[in-house]
Amino acid sequence: QVHLVESGGGLVQPGGSLRLSCAASGDTFTINDMGWYRQNPGKKRELVAAINPGGNIEYADSVKGRFTISGDFAKNTVYLQMNSLGPDDTAVYYCNAVVQWFGLNLERWGQGTRVTVSS
Repeated sequence: QVHLVESGGGLVQPGGSLRLSCAASGDTFTINDMGWYRQNPGKKRELVAAINPGGNIEYADSVKGRFTISGDFAKNTVYLQMNSLGPDDTAVYYCNAVVQWFGLNLERWGQGTRVTVSS
């Protein structure tokens, strides 16, 4: 199986920065795509940013120019640098990976890390 472990959430003041990390581990897998989603209570989980080993990157309009996603696929790790954070960025952030594992296409989610932007 493939597991995702996230780190880097926390409390930050408006205008501040945080960096999230997500590492994938498991037996013999290939990453097709990794990304970050976020969710607040009662709302749908939404894409924040995604990246694949080919270097294709996608951002939600609400984070363009403020967030940067990067990946070290030799380490099966993806990062999300979040700058100029505002209260609307408060959410639980989930790492997501689409992987090939023994011929199967699997989607995996991390446990979530909370980001709170508040003064």
